[in-house]
Amino acid sequence: MTATTVQSTSRTGPRTAKTVLVTGASSGIGEATARLLGAAGHRVFLGARRADRVAAVAKDIQADGGTADHRELDVTDLESVRAFVRAAQESYGRVDVLVNNAGVMPLAMLEALKVDEWNRMIDVNIRGVLHGIAAVLPIMREQGAGHIVNVASVAGHRVDPTAAVYCATKYAVRAISEGLRQESRDLRVTVISPGFTRTELTDGISDLGMRAVAEDMMGIAIPATAIGEAIVYAVNQPADVDVNEIVIRPTAQG
Repeated sequence: MTATTVQSTSRTGPRTAKTVLVTGASSGIGEATARLLGAAGHRVFLGARRADRVAAVAKDIQADGGTADHRELDVTDLESVRAFVRAAQESYGRVDVLVNNAGVMPLAMLEALKVDEWNRMIDVNIRGVLHGIAAVLPIMREQGAGHIVNVASVAGHRVDPTAAVYCATKYAVRAISEGLRQESRDLRVTVISPGFTRTELTDGISDLGMRAVAEDMMGIAIPATAIGEAIVYAVNQPADVDVNEIVIRPTAQG
């Protein structure tokens, strides 16, 4: 497929439109990122468990003049991720960027022994990232270029009560990303670490008291578009510039 040149309003000047895959694209950071990438002229391929929601986002991007397609995706299932990547490659001819965004955050004290929730965080936040890498890495190696953007968190830089397992998964994302970066000379790797951001993450907190506390803290949260803009910035850099990590949080967050 012939690459298309589009004009950018950023200081980097003209850039080449890229095929960008986004996981967890039905809401929050994933949805905002997909919309911004589509508006910037990139070809986006969206994946999420909620097929109806992700289809609606893709349709909106198309209605606004962008190029978008979608597929139902479960990042905890390696075959689902591989099928998602194959579908994107078949649609657009190549895979330039993967945004590993899907994540869950069911906060709770360790003594609550919510083992199923611990395992869910490990499956989505760690295995999901690894499945994405496993699915795109051979394609990117064959192309001789590619970019993997992993969404971590400020929780990957500090540990707070109720968030021990969540923080552990986000520390893991940063470690995996840095290992991949050091192993690569033709692959760009970016870690995006958001602070308090308005998303649906708090909906997954089963402890209603804990959820209320988390939602109260979200009073200072920044919009998901703020994180999306950071991802677009990293994606839009020229091939010889690798934005390794961006930490972005509300000004009021301690």
